[in-house]
Amino acid sequence: MQNLSYYQSIFSVMLLSWVISGCATPPTHNPDPFENFNRGVFAFNEGVDQVVVKPVAETYKGIVPDPVDRGVTNFFSNLDDIVVIANDLLQFKFKQAASDSGRFFINSTVGLLGFIDVGTELGLSKHNEDFGQTLGYWGLNSGPYLVLPFLGFSSTRDVVGLGTDLLLDPTFYYAASITSGTGQAILAGEAIKGVDARADALELEEVLQTAALDKYSYIRDAYLARREYLVYDGNPPLEDDDLFDDDEDDDLFDDDELAGEDDKEDELVGDDDKEDELAGDDDKEDELVGDDDKEDELVGEDDKEDELVGEGDETTSENDTTSLNTKT
Repeated sequence: MQNLSYYQSIFSVMLLSWVISGCATPPTHNPDPFENFNRGVFAFNEGVDQVVVKPVAETYKGIVPDPVDRGVTNFFSNLDDIVVIANDLLQFKFKQAASDSGRFFINSTVGLLGFIDVGTELGLSKHNEDFGQTLGYWGLNSGPYLVLPFLGFSSTRDVVGLGTDLLLDPTFYYAASITSGTGQAILAGEAIKGVDARADALELEEVLQTAALDKYSYIRDAYLARREYLVYDGNPPLEDDDLFDDDEDDDLFDDDELAGEDDKEDELVGDDDKEDELAGDDDKEDELVGDDDKEDELVGEDDKEDELVGEGDETTSENDTTSLNTKT
């Protein structure tokens, strides 16, 4: 039981450090107030990794066939589903808890203790839940960023989550006595789990070395962003600045749309003016046609007058002829 007491004391220290750091958190939004300390621990971890962990992981990757490597990864992932199910329930995600329970049962039986991931093939996806996410789900802020010796990047909230997940893991109680065969087997399994995880990250290291100008800042920002992503199940809320920016952008777009509508209205008014001008031209043409008609009427009246004059002349001629005949 000495080992159990040891881990309980570690958990108590983690809880105390979270409370103290939470009280000492400055009011400004700085996710890494202990940066100098964290960089020192980060440099220490990098040294241990380069001297011990990475060479072992490279040897493991070189001698273990890919199917076996994948099976070992699946085995530890299946054991991790126990902690996932517990945190599903703590977050009231009962549907997800049922799915993860079914996945664990199928992989533990049909999948040969989890070495074969049958659950994924059946549509039971792998979920990632831990007590740090559970605390975030219920509204607890992540707190300052921390780098732990040997364990790597974390936060004050996730330190508490790590200690609680140890208590939720059944293998933790079997490892209560380090002198027992079961305890030694479990500790050996944890060592293999760490080496396997480091071996799987070898390819990512090359990308990290190429992309990151400052490796520490790059890992810190990526870790905090991923944790927020997991806490909100892929839908993190927008920050206030982003909301204001979006509102300003919307206002700009609205102004542009209104200006465009005004331009369209001006164009329509211009078209109406053009139509009025054309209508005016048509009226002028109608007036000209009317004037022509009037001239034609006047000409017609002149012709009628000429006809009347002609008829008068004919009448006069007939009268003259009659007078001559009478005289004769």
